[in-house]
Amino acid sequence: MKLLVIAAGAVALAVALKGDPAITYAKDIAPIIQKNCQPCHRPGQVAPFTLMNYEETKTWAREIRQVTTERLMPPWKPEPGFGAFKHERRLENEEIKAIAKWVDDGCPMGDLRQAPAPVRYEEGWSLGKPDFIAEMAEEYEVAPTGEDEYRHFVIPTNFDKDVFVRALDVQPGNRKTVHHVVVFIDQTGIARKLDERDPGLGYKAFGSPGFPPTSILGTWAPGFSPAESPNGTGYRIPKGADIVMQVHYYRTGKAERDRSKMALYFSQAADPKEVFMRMAINMQFRIPPGEERHRVVARQSIFRDSYLVGILPHMHLLGKEMKITAKLPGKTDPLPLIWIKNWDFNWQDTYYYQQPILLPAGTEVIVEAVYDNSSKNPRNPHNPPKAVGWGEKTTDEMCLAFLHFLPASSWKPAE
Repeated sequence: MKLLVIAAGAVALAVALKGDPAITYAKDIAPIIQKNCQPCHRPGQVAPFTLMNYEETKTWAREIRQVTTERLMPPWKPEPGFGAFKHERRLENEEIKAIAKWVDDGCPMGDLRQAPAPVRYEEGWSLGKPDFIAEMAEEYEVAPTGEDEYRHFVIPTNFDKDVFVRALDVQPGNRKTVHHVVVFIDQTGIARKLDERDPGLGYKAFGSPGFPPTSILGTWAPGFSPAESPNGTGYRIPKGADIVMQVHYYRTGKAERDRSKMALYFSQAADPKEVFMRMAINMQFRIPPGEERHRVVARQSIFRDSYLVGILPHMHLLGKEMKITAKLPGKTDPLPLIWIKNWDFNWQDTYYYQQPILLPAGTEVIVEAVYDNSSKNPRNPHNPPKAVGWGEKTTDEMCLAFLHFLPASSWKPAE
């Protein structure tokens, strides 16, 4: 049925573009905005303005026309044809033309009874009502100056059995100061002890969380959108384990307050299969000042047959391009996994594949990262440029990819 609705919409747009009937907000533009823009352009999200109704959309109509024509919005960084992902935010050519014509025709509203019903976001959560909300106990005050801070907040779960998280959504309490969030699972109790020793809320540990994590439950950075793991799977939280929310804080020049939280959505499968996370990472590099295309390579070997279900590339402000491929045993040509030609630190995401990719044992995942450490890079935090290597601060660099796997021995994708 959904495919029929999409096809009917495409036909309607094609007809309207020929001049009959007219393109209106209610009938043609509202569905495009709702699907592709409102996940970010709504209250409390990363976008600088909202697009929740006709008046707001009309106000920004010329800007919308420009950024969609130039394919700057909606932000979708992976190159087409280099991996097929769920929830792609690419506009079809007909949709871009329809927006342009609507703006050129004076933004007619049309009959609002033809508009789609508004999307209801449960307390701001994109995936609806959570099964569990993990939240900092109280607000944390971030000092106005000094080095970036990594603060860790221990959140007991008190689950009486193992649970499997199919989706994670993070709401930063203060986007001005929250750089990123990493969610760890701790079964050792060490995080609680570190928390008790630190007089402030949570505890300080730079980069590493200060304990051997059972797993990484998920991550958040600007541009992330929540997505679900494949049906019948999830990220395991063992019975009685603690969630440790690592928050990387910027300094903004004034005191800031933050109370970040996350929503967990559990798998309802009778026997959910566990998703594992690995990293292809290189921490031994130095980017010389003035280099416009400095190349760094990271590798990760696959030791058992596995399905790659999702991937998260990561660099900082000097990042320019990242291409990730897989070298399969016995194969000459590399298998394309993801390619981001125009890296933007403000638009990162975990990308889940439409069809999981089988990587047999002996496969090597290869990350090829390119950095621009010249004065031509407007995002370069150093003026004049200086040599930069691996580090946890925003002004340092990273070269890594998070790889989300399911073992082929215990899980097979649906036919």
